Amino acid sequence: MVDTKKFVKEAEEKMESAILYLDEQLARIRAGKANPKILDGIRVPYYGSMAPLSNVASINTPDAKTIVITPWEKNLIKEIEKAILNSEVGITPENNGEIIRLGIPPLTEERRRQLAKQSKQEAETAKISVRNARRDAIEALKKSIKSDGVPEDVEKDAEAEVQKVHDKFIKKVDELYAAKEKEIMTV
Repeated sequence: MVDTKKFVKEAEEKMESAILYLDEQLARIRAGKANPKILDGIRVPYYGSMAPLSNVASINTPDAKTIVITPWEKNLIKEIEKAILNSEVGITPENNGEIIRLGIPPLTEERRRQLAKQSKQEAETAKISVRNARRDAIEALKKSIKSDGVPEDVEKDAEAEVQKVHDKFIKKVDELYAAKEKEIMTV
């Protein structure tokens, strides 16, 4: 007989990865405060290959409105500046020859609404992933009745367990979104 806990565990792992992905995506959304994670997607040409910005420079936030990028090699400063300008960060870098400063401008009300909407979209995508993991687990449990001879009551108990895990993760998605929305809308 097949262990139904395996299906629950698989679903929980998929849901956990959806939460981690959401957390990462929300961290990249700029909320008016300096956050080095908004630079995570930027890649810089480095000795013939594209390297993440964090691999070729140190990134610091000396205050809430500034990000300072210090390249490890001085000749990279122009490449880093170009990569930031070409990215979706939407901030013009200031270069003094040794470091690059990014001044985080205050967000307009309209931009705050756009970012909140973008955050909601990311949260919705995470919820869909969580629901898909639940659906896959329940389908696998139903198949196990036919193919592996799992008793129906055991399958129903496992289904209820999957539903509990699903509810827990949906609540976590809502909490992450609410926190991000509050961060974005706080002036």
